[in-house]
Amino acid sequence: MNDAKAPAPAIWCPHVTVASIVADDDGRFLMVEESVSGAIRYNQPAGHLEPDEALTHAAVRETLEETGWDIELQHLIGVHQWYSPQHREHIVRFSFAGRALRHRPNHVLDDGIIGPQWLRRDEIEALGERLRSPLVLRSIDAWLGGQRLPLSAVTSLLDQDTAHA
Repeated sequence: MNDAKAPAPAIWCPHVTVASIVADDDGRFLMVEESVSGAIRYNQPAGHLEPDEALTHAAVRETLEETGWDIELQHLIGVHQWYSPQHREHIVRFSFAGRALRHRPNHVLDDGIIGPQWLRRDEIEALGERLRSPLVLRSIDAWLGGQRLPLSAVTSLLDQDTAHA
């Protein structure tokens, strides 16, 4: 028999993140150099989904906040699940491909961000342990391999007045 006053069991919730894969005409990728717990790390523009925010909006927002670049999303690259032993957190990451529209060099970047870098795939791989996670190369390789899903594969049913679609 269920006791209506009993506390509900805890529900496991992974961290939902987004990332933007942005390549230029020279085969370089937009990366973020950042300080994480005192160490220099490299990642795509990426971050956590905020309450009442559409996934696509989060990817565009994080890219601007971390690099000063406005982008237009073009495709969903994939959804990757990973466990971070360093942070002891499960991550579900939505990786999007986008194209750079314009750079705002005077845009104030998020705390801990050193700045944007444009790097080739071999330069990114050479960073080794300085990569924020294995998801960095996984999503770049998916993009390079031609993996492209339509943005319509990701929809938001949030109220348009509260969602940042």
